[in-house]
Amino acid sequence: MPLYIRDDEVGRLARDVQAASGARTVTDAVRLALERERDRLKASLPPSARLGKALALADAIGPAAP
Repeated sequence: MPLYIRDDEVGRLARDVQAASGARTVTDAVRLALERERDRLKASLPPSARLGKALALADAIGPAAP
């Protein structure tokens, strides 16, 4: 799927990220930036939300054997 950037400022930012990161293409730079932002957002979940996922996983595993 092609990525078209129609905003000059966004295009400049993408090229800046490409240059700063050493990405081979603007698409690679955008992918890297989006992955990092996704990871940052996941990490910024409140502890209660992260704990809820851990508790659900523990419940799915079941009780520990004695």
